[in-house]
Amino acid sequence: MKKNFLYISDEVQRARELNTPIVALESTVITHGLPTPQNMELALAMEAKVREQGATPATVALLDGQIRVGINETELEKLANAKEPVKVSRRDFAKAIVKKMDGGTTVAGTMLAASQTDIRVFATGGIGGVHREGHMDISTDLQALADTPMIVVCAGAKSILDLPATLEYLETMAVPVVGYGTDEFPAFFSRRSGLNVSVRLDSPEEIVAFAKAHWDLGLRSAILVTNPIPEEYSLEDDFINPIIAQASQDAQDRGISGQALTPFLLARINKLSGGRSLEANLVLLHNNATLAAKIAKVISKGKAKKF
Repeated sequence: MKKNFLYISDEVQRARELNTPIVALESTVITHGLPTPQNMELALAMEAKVREQGATPATVALLDGQIRVGINETELEKLANAKEPVKVSRRDFAKAIVKKMDGGTTVAGTMLAASQTDIRVFATGGIGGVHREGHMDISTDLQALADTPMIVVCAGAKSILDLPATLEYLETMAVPVVGYGTDEFPAFFSRRSGLNVSVRLDSPEEIVAFAKAHWDLGLRSAILVTNPIPEEYSLEDDFINPIIAQASQDAQDRGISGQALTPFLLARINKLSGGRSLEANLVLLHNNATLAAKIAKVISKGKAKKF
């Protein structure tokens, strides 16, 4: 990536120079996930969770066509209030740069930018995957996980997806799926999916040791760390599954697909659940930011071992 496309904030640059922990954060949750002012509140809360653990947050976004790794509160506010922000995955960077757009980066987009600045840990809500509505509709997130060496902390894949097909794709692409303190793949809003992870690890230290071993073998895929939503906020299957099915049917009836599909489904699920899905979403995002910061701290301490 040409460095003139990329701006690293002073705070993130200092952390890089001092080898202190850094956690990348995505921004489509700000531009396409929540309405104003909740999106701004979430962005600040996510960064605060990272700082509470002694790490530096690096929110990634596009502002006036420039890729930003780390944005200040004024820039966050501009992004949160952008009238027509674009959703930026890997294919969309050139368009956003040339047309000087404001936009939020997806999991795949954030991983691309963060990898250019040697950030090794990234916290998000849930990854994209294979959609139920059509198995040719596959998120670019999965390809990014296959070819970008980074520890990605999430609450599993979004439960609007075909989870077995998504896990099968990850297995095919040699992406380890780690269950943090669990043997079961979490289903975003729920702690349970009935599906297995490829390995259970119970501490940030174990996760870092596992990642080092994986990459020392010459493998280039990400380490997907799935962190279940806290039990008290987990939505039971008999409540959330019919809602997801209804939202999926609504999307098919309206012919919604592509990049518009996930935002539509999440908004529809929030309405049908009476706001409970949004509450769960916020909790799991905070939970993931905290764990990612703890992992980044372990990496920072081990830099002398050439992690």
